[in-house]
Amino acid sequence: MTDFTMRVDQNKYLPAGSQEVHGIITVEASGPVGTSRATDAAEVIIVDTSGSMSYGKIAEARKAAQAAVDTLRDGVYFAVIAGNHQAEVIYPGNGRLTPADARSRDEAKEAVSRLRADGGTAMGRWLRRAADLFSAHLMEHPGAIRHAILLTDGKNEHEPAPEFDANLAYCSGKFVCDARGVGTDWVVAELRRIGSTLLGSAMDVRRPEELEDDFRAMTEAAMGKTVADVALRVWTPRAATLNFVKQVSPALEDLTGRRSPVDAQTGDYPTGAWGGESREYHVSVKVPPGGVGQEMRAGLVKLVVPATGEVLASGNVLAQWSDDPALSTRINPRVAHYTGQQELASLIQEGLQARNDGDLETATARLGKARGIAERAGNDETAKLLDKVVDIDPETGTARLRRGVDKADEIALDTRSVRTVRMRKDPEG
Repeated sequence: MTDFTMRVDQNKYLPAGSQEVHGIITVEASGPVGTSRATDAAEVIIVDTSGSMSYGKIAEARKAAQAAVDTLRDGVYFAVIAGNHQAEVIYPGNGRLTPADARSRDEAKEAVSRLRADGGTAMGRWLRRAADLFSAHLMEHPGAIRHAILLTDGKNEHEPAPEFDANLAYCSGKFVCDARGVGTDWVVAELRRIGSTLLGSAMDVRRPEELEDDFRAMTEAAMGKTVADVALRVWTPRAATLNFVKQVSPALEDLTGRRSPVDAQTGDYPTGAWGGESREYHVSVKVPPGGVGQEMRAGLVKLVVPATGEVLASGNVLAQWSDDPALSTRINPRVAHYTGQQELASLIQEGLQARNDGDLETATARLGKARGIAERAGNDETAKLLDKVVDIDPETGTARLRRGVDKADEIALDTRSVRTVRMRKDPEG
């Protein structure tokens, strides 16, 4: 059984008249991992088989999909979809998921071995096909953990934007999807939108031969999930306004617009499935101004399973007004850290966009500032990626854009800009 704990980090003290309350909510899940009943898990592997996947990429994609099939636990229900301008379930092929065992794994790998690269790219159709498979499975296995892997190497060129939008909306809430882009011809924004909408990740894979290990790791992580469809339930007082709810670790994700109302003062924000892991959320509330000495609960945060109403963990966000500057002007280090991480992601994305638009002055300013924030935050991976795009003079601190930047380095920086790091020194150890 997975156990959950919740911790709230904040400085509850506000100057007289102040109204903004911030808290970092740390949720830890611990306990046996991978011990849920196998029938409570379902996996769909989606492989891009468009024409651009030829020249060796399709061969590595076949190996990756086969590795994912081999990683499935016995009894986990699964399917494999080949995607080009259409979506074909190449295994099991009967419109349903099938349980993993020695025979079904061998049959699935044989089907994967016959994949060929041909046709266009319509990722929304692939995802919609997966959603239908999951929905049919859910009727017989309510509460099943549902996860998909999507691989592509190109742009979503053969699906009109309104159709893609409709397909993503159709899939939202039906399963979690981790999306991967291989090579340099795919669009970061498209995969990031898929990962965001479907509460998964979007990452780059520089070389096709790296796909096999990546697929194996994603499948292992999915097999470790033990609790499905968990939500962050946030209550605020009648006179208060919830400014935002954001996931800030391990990656940035604004959940504010995904609120499902419970009542006038309470809303649920989806977090997907959980295994043994830790995530952090930033909650901000605007409260009515209070007098010195007055204290109030600005928010009550719970981790819940909406389908059953089970409360897994809870914590309070508090506000207390003080005329002691030593108390009321102190910024909680964890709040400051993740506010900086959010600024870092924005600077990188704005800088790269400006660079692509030819606005080199803005690009230099944004990326140079981002490099400084990454170093101070201890985000070494992002700092190294920035060093491949912008050069900082160690004497003057002046930033200069590098020439001839490798497209793969630019994609990696953009894709990983939303990945965050924890504080170097955790006050709780």
